[in-house]
Amino acid sequence: MKKVFCNIFGHHYTVSKKVTSHIKEYKCVHCNKEVTTDVSGNLSILTPELQDINRTLENLYQKRHRIA
Repeated sequence: MKKVFCNIFGHHYTVSKKVTSHIKEYKCVHCNKEVTTDVSGNLSILTPELQDINRTLENLYQKRHRIA
């Protein structure tokens, strides 16, 4: 039933993880579909490959912005 809601009205995404200041992961509150921002700023389906890329970016971002 929740997927029908998303098919009719569209997804309602909320931020589930902030990878960097520009890249975030989102999750639909109704059907739990996960997406992320891609290189051009559009939403892309969160694949295992993109999850790995986001994890690596998050680690690099945290190391670079760590206060010494």
